[in-house]
Amino acid sequence: MVVRPLDPAADAEPLYALSHAPTGDPTIWTYLYEGPFPDVAAYRAFLESKASSEDPQFLVITDVQDGRQLGQITYMSIEPDHGSIELGNIWFSPALQRTAAATEAIFLLAAHAFDELGYRRLEWKCNALNEPSRNAARRYGFLYEGLFLQHRVVKGHNRDTAWFAITDKRWPALRSAFESWLDPHNFEPDGTQVRSLRELTSSDANSEPSQQFARLSAE
Repeated sequence: MVVRPLDPAADAEPLYALSHAPTGDPTIWTYLYEGPFPDVAAYRAFLESKASSEDPQFLVITDVQDGRQLGQITYMSIEPDHGSIELGNIWFSPALQRTAAATEAIFLLAAHAFDELGYRRLEWKCNALNEPSRNAARRYGFLYEGLFLQHRVVKGHNRDTAWFAITDKRWPALRSAFESWLDPHNFEPDGTQVRSLRELTSSDANSEPSQQFARLSAE
């Protein structure tokens, strides 16, 4: 699995085909701010407008063997001064959904954010109605932090936003959980997993130490 910067000239047509009728799945766009698009030209123009953006940074998920495009994701809400960054604008094609490759892509981006870029907080936010996204966040080890009511208006509809995050204090245990799950020995010859990622990341969440808050004195 490779995660690389967006290339509108190379990516527009294959990504459009994956996410629009008649060959793709247009429901991919249900909870996203943009899309679906009327034609390839409109989608290409959209990608061209995002290619040079520093926040969000649009990335394309591709197959490591043949370079085939499989989905998109961004780093966004990038706050270097506060050590915070978000994974967003996520859509996986049907060929990528519920696969080890999808999990590997999230792992690679999380590892890059924490281990190479030095961020202290990785966020995941989604429409509260988007139950698959909420389930994915929990499976990947993001902890639920709360619900922001009437947070956005998206495509003319109210969006309550569910917030999740991983902090750098939890990341080492989660890194080990991802690595254990992705290990080939965790899969039977028929592809069946021995231990689920949800089981491995839930163990980490249950062992997280409680926060200690200091009371500010009025003196």
